[in-house]
Amino acid sequence: MLEHRGIHVYDCDKAAKRIMSLSREVQSRLVDVVGKNVIVDGRVNKPVLTEYLLKNESNAQRINQIVHPAVAEDFVSSGYSWMECALLFSSGFNKLVDKVICVTAPLGVRIDRIMQRDGISREKALEWIECQMPQDEVKALSDYEIVNDESEGLDMQISSILASLESIDAIK
Repeated sequence: MLEHRGIHVYDCDKAAKRIMSLSREVQSRLVDVVGKNVIVDGRVNKPVLTEYLLKNESNAQRINQIVHPAVAEDFVSSGYSWMECALLFSSGFNKLVDKVICVTAPLGVRIDRIMQRDGISREKALEWIECQMPQDEVKALSDYEIVNDESEGLDMQISSILASLESIDAIK
């Protein structure tokens, strides 16, 4: 919705996938950590990487120590001033932005959306959610909240936040 308003948004998830598929250095480090079956024909073998990531927190941290710095560097050099990042606080990327807008939704809605988006089971969707910082903690650390439960108009919420951000910029 921000793109439709002319605001270009850096997508950290897409960037991570792009970097993992193009960066031989990142791929080499992933092979060192996960094993050679994580890269097949020059591409990340997503099921292998996902299984490794979800196995335990220390595995996730190992992968994050490889991918997050590469994504942060890419963002900084991208020229973008807006970022979409599901792991904003746990990655430390919040230090790269001035204000944080979180998007919240009830757990059931989040599970259904992940299942539909990724074509995975309810259990797998819950595993992904459980790997992330709890939504209430993210909300407490954020400057603004967009409630995406289909009860409030997203466009109106976004307009309100953008107006607030514009007034802050006018004061500076």
